[in-house]
Amino acid sequence: MFDKMTLSVLANHARAAAENMAHTLHRTAHSAFVKETQDFTVMLMDRAGDTFAVPMELGATWYPGLTYGRAIEMVEDYRPGDVAFTNDPYSGHVATHAPDTHLWKPVFADGEIVAWTGGHIHNTDMGGAVPASLSRSLTEIHQEGIRFPPMKLVREGVFDEQILRIMETNVRKPTLNIGDIKALVGALNTGERKVQAMIQRFGKSGFVNGVAALMDQAEAQARAVLAQIPDGDYVFADYADEDSDQANPCRLKLTLKIREDSAVLDFTGSDPQLASSLNVPSGGDPRHTMLLVGVYYVLYSLNPRILLNTGLTRPFTCIAPEGTVLNPVAPAAVGMRSLTCARLRSVIFGAFSQAIPDRMPAAPAGNNCIVNVMTRDERSQKSVIAAVNPVVGGGGGMPHRDGTNGSGADAAYLKNTPIEITETEVPVEFVRYGLAQDSGGAGYWRGGLATEMAFRVFAPDTRITARNRDRSFFRPWGVMGARRRTCPTWS
Repeated sequence: MFDKMTLSVLANHARAAAENMAHTLHRTAHSAFVKETQDFTVMLMDRAGDTFAVPMELGATWYPGLTYGRAIEMVEDYRPGDVAFTNDPYSGHVATHAPDTHLWKPVFADGEIVAWTGGHIHNTDMGGAVPASLSRSLTEIHQEGIRFPPMKLVREGVFDEQILRIMETNVRKPTLNIGDIKALVGALNTGERKVQAMIQRFGKSGFVNGVAALMDQAEAQARAVLAQIPDGDYVFADYADEDSDQANPCRLKLTLKIREDSAVLDFTGSDPQLASSLNVPSGGDPRHTMLLVGVYYVLYSLNPRILLNTGLTRPFTCIAPEGTVLNPVAPAAVGMRSLTCARLRSVIFGAFSQAIPDRMPAAPAGNNCIVNVMTRDERSQKSVIAAVNPVVGGGGGMPHRDGTNGSGADAAYLKNTPIEITETEVPVEFVRYGLAQDSGGAGYWRGGLATEMAFRVFAPDTRITARNRDRSFFRPWGVMGARRRTCPTWS
């Protein structure tokens, strides 16, 4: 048994290890979308592949409850120095769209696996029908780029060059992809060294038992939060503007059933799977991290000291019927699942606001709009594919203050890339990038202001896409009588 002080020391060691992994990746990545925008994750996992530590300062905040277990089991005969990977949303249900490439590495002690290091990077492009691989108009996953089921990328410290050659042949910017992947391998190696240091300090059995205790502590903290919320069935629905090129709205419905210190999230009544790429491939996992991201945010808002690990998911059970937008059947397209996930988070916030309206913020603005540019740099005579800053709305009005300006609120981890860096790497000229005046909506505490961006391109045949554009038809909802109208704009 761990006493509270020793367990706290282990938790701090684990978080520091994850932070070191994040800094390694952040400082060595090649693409601006990883090194500047920070669309990546790193984590430490127990021997079953359940996350027990994530960074707090760098990277995405979606995955503290992610488990790699099903993907890990699809690869055989792990040895020291091996690194496995996948980007296939339908193999192991770790990756959720093709650009997200997940890697994991075993950590051995006395000849057995005692932990894993892992993480993902969002590749700039994985091939497919459109630059950057993502478009609402795509109808099946085969159009969204090359996919790799779980397999070994590194064998006992040596990269599989055949896999790298296959990737080079099928993606538009192989140097960026492979550079980012190798940076992530470096981060996993950093994590491995830090885990070995923890094993040396706490002992092998002490480390393993301590990790299990961290999971149990997070579970207890989550249950304590739920126990403070009145029991009941709380129903909420919200809509994405368009489910396809036909511009029909996409409905997500949630019945949140809270009973003492546990909860069921029943998504029955959400739309059937779509003939577009807005589907969320949860694989029917009752605790899939994509279905619970909004829950993590609620729990952390109500208890900022809560441990962020897979233990948080144990009090929750999700019901997402097969063949629906939140549990599609292959080969449904899934590339734009981030838009649906943004609406899913607002649905979860809305359900909790029915239970505790005086403790919850109003809805955040629409999802982060990621602007991608494919053009030609006349200076170098090379083609360029790049993400040009997220364009976001503001945070929802809070019970005690205005919403946060220029932040995606529930996806605020995406950082602004300084325009000087973007103009250096991409042949564009920024005309305007800042806060949109009076875009926060009305209320005793108003919503946060949106951002707006305008830039010029100069090469003919330049292609620009803006994924995740939303909230043009269905406004973000208010709480306790307030109104909202925060929408990002770009031109």
